Order: sequence, then C-alpha cells, then structure tokens
Amino acid sequence: MLEHLFGSKTRVKLLSLFLRHQDEPLFVREITRRVGTQINAVRRELSNLVKLGLIMEVIEGAEGTGKKQPGLKKKYYKINPQFKLLPEISALVMRAQILLEGRLDQDILRLGDIRYLAFLGVFLGQPKAPVDLFVVGIIDANKLKTLVLASEKTLGYEINFTVMSPDEYRYRKDMTDKFLYAILESPKNVAVDRLNERDHTL
Repeated sequence: MLEHLFGSKTRVKLLSLFLRHQDEPLFVREITRRVGTQINAVRRELSNLVKLGLIMEVIEGAEGTGKKQPGLKKKYYKINPQFKLLPEISALVMRAQILLEGRLDQDILRLGDIRYLAFLGVFLGQPKAPVDLFVVGIIDANKLKTLVLASEKTLGYEINFTVMSPDEYRYRKDMTDKFLYAILESPKNVAVDRLNERDHTL
C-alpha cells in the first residue's frame, strides 16, 4: 500500500521509525537492526529521504579540533521538523497503521477464543505503553507470535504483546497486579471485549 506511494517498503519502514522517534538520533546500524533490512537498502533510502528534505544527516565530533579526525566523526539521522509536509506524512503513516490494525484484529480472532483484544502503544503513537497488543483468551501463542512477526515486518518496528488466559486475567485483576492495571489504565483501542459474556466475575 504505502510502498506504492513512497517508493519502497524500506522507505516506509524508515518513515515509520523516524516518525515514532522524532527527537532521537538514529545511526545507520541501529536503523538497520530496527527495520530488519539490508544495510545497503537502508543507506540508499536514507540518501533519498535526505535529498527530499524529510530526514536530516548530522555529523558530529569533527568540529572544534582544528584537525580532521575521521575516526571521531559520528553520522546520524533524524526527522527534519521544518519539512513542510511532515504533518500530512505523519497522518498518512498513522492511517496506514490503523488499516493494518483493522486486518490484524480479524486475523487474531481466527486463532482461538478471544475474550478481550486491545491495541495500545505504537498503534496509538505512544511507545512508552506497557504493551502494544493485549489479548485475553484461549489462543495458540505460537500462531500469534508468527502473526505478530509478519506485522512487524510490514510496519518496520517491534510489537510487544501479552496474552493471558481468562483465569490468569481474573487472578491478576483480583490481586491488583500492577502490570495488568497499567495496561487497563493506558489509552487503547479495544477491538473485542467479551470478558463478561460468560463469567460475570471476570
């Protein structure tokens, strides 16, 4: 979808990464690790984005010494906050994530008896959330992991998820488990809520 608008899947992954970490300096090898793409492809697309003006290339460590010291130079990249179309591109990438989320919930529902499904964190532009995907139900964890890995490749970033059985959810809620309540109190998009459908004590 977005690769047709922006030129390549690698470019879309880079855009997503930079938009989620706008104040963070990102080095090539770290970028390559996060997006899971070959370094040559990453360098090529970074060059394209720098030429476009959306990304800034910053070189530090070589000034103020009076001598050239190549070994001390550090080149990193970050979003250009002055880029005129930044708000529009940010909105477009976010809408693409929402569309993916809409497909992902249907795929997850096919994996088992889902009592509760919520999208948090990176899906809402809040990377500091306790998790990005929260599931309560009887589900094949390995199949869910495979599904999440496929989504990570599409989006270009990691998706942290937690799965609880209904019994574990009930126990943790009764014990006022901090991790569970951190999830419940975080902003989220709830796709499925059937916790009270069969057992009103949940």
